[in-house]
Amino acid sequence: MLDPTRAFRLDGRVAIVTGASSGLGARMARVLAGAGARVAVAARRLDRLDKLVNELGEDAALAVECDVTDDGARRRLVDVTTERLGPIDVLVNNAGIANPTPALEESVEHFRATLDSNLVSVFALSQLVGHGMVERGSGTIVNVASMLGLVASGMVPQASYVASKHGVVGLTRELAAQWARRGVRVNAVAPGWFPSEMTEDMFDDERSVAWVRRNAPMGRGGNEEELDGAVLFLASGASSYVTGQVLCVDGGWTAV
Repeated sequence: MLDPTRAFRLDGRVAIVTGASSGLGARMARVLAGAGARVAVAARRLDRLDKLVNELGEDAALAVECDVTDDGARRRLVDVTTERLGPIDVLVNNAGIANPTPALEESVEHFRATLDSNLVSVFALSQLVGHGMVERGSGTIVNVASMLGLVASGMVPQASYVASKHGVVGLTRELAAQWARRGVRVNAVAPGWFPSEMTEDMFDDERSVAWVRRNAPMGRGGNEEELDGAVLFLASGASSYVTGQVLCVDGGWTAV
């Protein structure tokens, strides 16, 4: 009997998830590990990564302290993962920052730092991992963009974040086009308003929650498990004929 769920399995594959010390990144690591992958979880807060590895099991996960804006740290992440787990099959570029600030008040230094964290690091790590993927003729990169990579933020002013996520969308399409014939697929997931460490203040404020409810066609923000299927689809062979795409998981926000 046909088993369509087999295409979603990641048994024997090695994955890296950045920004995995909390929230959506930690959840993505759990999803990939649950599908059979061995996962290197990367972030700056090693103590949190160690707790996640204890949860997943040392046979399934590896903690690597990494500031994705640091050239040497990115190189070490790739080297340690390859040495300890094997060639990298899946890269999930999830690490990022946001600090809503009106454009007239945001410093150029803050704007530049946001792009460095949210966009430049995505290119740099994809390039590092991409060399091995292209040489082997296989690999999958999933960039965590945002619905704000497709539309403006509006009521939550954050020019640098919006610019960086629009950049991630464009980078996703370009890398996909360059590497498609070489066996490497590059896609992005674009979450809407999800509770996370980054959006904690927003979801703790009833007026902000009410604003999301009024403006999201589904009338609510997302729940963390509602990203599971999208991330696993793009990371696995279930999406083997999909590249250069942005999968919005936003309750319909970008549809109107």
